[in-house]
Amino acid sequence: MLNYIWAGLIILSLVFGIVYDANDLASDTYRNGESYALTVSAAPGADMQSRRIPVTVSVNPEEYRAFYGSTSAPDTSFAGVVIQNQEGLQLRFAEDASLPEPWATIRSQTSERDNDLRGPLEDWDTATGSATVTFSAVRFVKMRAIAAAALSMAELAVELALGLIGVLALWMGLLQIAEKSGLIDSVVRYTQPILRPLFPDIPKGHPAMGMIVLNLTANMLGLGNAATPLGIKAMEELQTLNEDKETATDSMVMLLAMNTASVQIVPPVLLVALMGLQINELIFAIIIVTTISLVVAVVAAKLLGRMQRFRSRPAAVIASSESREG
Repeated sequence: MLNYIWAGLIILSLVFGIVYDANDLASDTYRNGESYALTVSAAPGADMQSRRIPVTVSVNPEEYRAFYGSTSAPDTSFAGVVIQNQEGLQLRFAEDASLPEPWATIRSQTSERDNDLRGPLEDWDTATGSATVTFSAVRFVKMRAIAAAALSMAELAVELALGLIGVLALWMGLLQIAEKSGLIDSVVRYTQPILRPLFPDIPKGHPAMGMIVLNLTANMLGLGNAATPLGIKAMEELQTLNEDKETATDSMVMLLAMNTASVQIVPPVLLVALMGLQINELIFAIIIVTTISLVVAVVAAKLLGRMQRFRSRPAAVIASSESREG
């Protein structure tokens, strides 16, 4: 089911990107190939024969709105520089200048590294400052953004996977040591009185309880990836107690609910990898929210488990029960 959801989201994003880009092309949002008139004034005392001429770029807000059909308008002036080379003159706005749309998008699409809006400068009258500039054509903005995001997240996924190998190896190694040294049995013995009311149908001493304890502990320590194999192992042990292999028991449902809404004492490894030290600002919020979600999950599992409509017994279990009673 999760694969279908992801596939649907991907298709929706592609459809959205295509529709958005088609609308941009139809309305010519970025005025590709058209020259924009502005005023470019050289700085006082600037050497007009220099390769780089500091300038001030003046823009008429009303003309900007009319040209781009935009409701926003830029500042009336910007710092910039005119580059002289064999190809002619090129106007470059100052790096990281505050620009309205669609100039901001044009800059991000055509000068991602330097983050400066640029374009060939034509008909520059140094006396009056009048000139025109033609920015590079911009097309398929959303599709390019989707492709860039997909590649970026794929790269991030690989980095996180490689970074988690050490954590998982360490955790699983400690698990083997704890199991062979008897530490798991000790942990189960002390935590069993707390978990027993939640899993009443697990016999004392059954290995399922140990796997459940370790699974919940890994979740609380933020080791979600390490908790996954422990949860699977716990489910396998619970399955040995299940009379009907096609239906989940109350303990299975409870374990799944607690995993879904697991309480976090330590921030998840994934968030630490993404946010770094900034995660400290979210620690208390994470503890409060996950504690509430855990309480809601446990109460819901218990209450729904008592309702008859959710406790319908399969025919195989009923037949087995009747045969034993007979």
